[in-house]
Amino acid sequence: MEQKNATSTLLMISLDERDPRPLYRQLYDAIRHAILTGELTTGARLPATRELAQGLGISRSTVMNAFEQLLHEGYIYGRIGSGTYVASTLPDDLLQTDQPKSASPCTPEGQGSLSRRGQQLATAYVAPQAQTNWDQITIQPFRYGIPDFHLFPFTLWGKLINRHLRRPPIHLLGYTDPAGYKPLREQIAHYLRTAQGVHCETEQVLIVSGSQQAIYLTAHLLLDPGDTVWIEEPCYLGTRGALQGAGVRLAPIPVDEEGMNVSLGIERSPQARLAYVTPSHQFPLGTTLSLTRRLALLQWAQQTGAWIIEDDYDSEFRYTGRPLSSLQGLDAAGRVIYVGTMSKVLFPGLRLGYIVVPPHLVDSFTTARALIDRHPPLLEQLVLTDFIEQEHFARHIRRMRQVYAERQHCLLEASKRELAGLLTLQYAETGMHLVGKLEGGLQAQQAMQAAARHGVLTQNMASYFLTPTDLQALLIGYTAFNEQEILDGVRQLARALTSLTKRG
Repeated sequence: MEQKNATSTLLMISLDERDPRPLYRQLYDAIRHAILTGELTTGARLPATRELAQGLGISRSTVMNAFEQLLHEGYIYGRIGSGTYVASTLPDDLLQTDQPKSASPCTPEGQGSLSRRGQQLATAYVAPQAQTNWDQITIQPFRYGIPDFHLFPFTLWGKLINRHLRRPPIHLLGYTDPAGYKPLREQIAHYLRTAQGVHCETEQVLIVSGSQQAIYLTAHLLLDPGDTVWIEEPCYLGTRGALQGAGVRLAPIPVDEEGMNVSLGIERSPQARLAYVTPSHQFPLGTTLSLTRRLALLQWAQQTGAWIIEDDYDSEFRYTGRPLSSLQGLDAAGRVIYVGTMSKVLFPGLRLGYIVVPPHLVDSFTTARALIDRHPPLLEQLVLTDFIEQEHFARHIRRMRQVYAERQHCLLEASKRELAGLLTLQYAETGMHLVGKLEGGLQAQQAMQAAARHGVLTQNMASYFLTPTDLQALLIGYTAFNEQEILDGVRQLARALTSLTKRG
């Protein structure tokens, strides 16, 4: 009876060719939803891929791709010679037992009240783990992408705030420029020209609430629903979510040791309207886009009239030599939108980033920026302007670059001692995280869950792939943790992975 119910449930799934998501992703989403809502109970045996494909009128490879993704993420498991079953223990980071039972935008009941674009926004993927109580966030090893808050000069920052609060600029307390505080834009433009090789004037710099808003703004200004966009495979989930929310079709282009494979992108989707890249430090693999591919990408964009988003999210933390010159600095045709953020350099709660747009797009971006939230918060802009102008910004970057380099070295040395035969980490010239490849047949989803049980936060690299992957690896952050925390975290991770080998 259980097998019959599972088959009946899955054969009721409706797939839509007009949906910007690939068919396998629609099927994955539907099965995942059925599991999380209890329509498919734990231990339920799923129909064979051939049977489900015939029943839904799709190719077997589409079903297999969806099943593989669910298998990678721990929703289902297979028994040799027996079949595929719903897992008895679902991924820890997707369980939200404290959530109210009322309809949400992700349920059929909630979606019924939303527009088509509203449904795309409400179901877009933003982060690999759900956070249900933002007031009680704990930063535990090895959460990635977080700077060390303890080393930020908050006393100095507070003095700068108090100076402006004591004598606030009256003429700036009302509505201000949607593009941002001009002295701050001047400071950022100067910094980008000298440190990152960006070609820009002050007028081209707009202040936004982080890189996420910059990507969202760009997508809605330059793309129409149904347009095709190249994204790196794997890719940052916030980017995928922003683009999916704009209703575009995502074309995942594989990344190798030279970055995005541009020639393969041209072969697969030559008429794409935009390409999203992280050329200085690819997220999450950490590779650098080679000069040959940079030039090829720019040439393709110029010839086809396509756009490029260059997301330069953490290139300040380069531990060998100077930061690489930007892709935007090589662009002679005005096709690159350059995006940066203060979240990694200073702290995420500041919610300030910037976007550099070609001169002919400045007015359009400024108007659209005003429609979102009128203008950025002023006090933070005033303080950041002083922080940069008085050279505290440059000193802080230099200090953190040295600290983070030492912490990466500590992590690598500890992993050699404690994780041999379990997980291999490689040195990275840039960034705030490392990729750890699992050994001995260990599976990433099980490893992530075991690590969580031992108080260690890692991330399954498969989360960042739009298409199924055989890569069994974990993303390991190190910048927010001192040497002792790193050593303790490595030992706990070793215990977690060892427990899996004993179980096997």
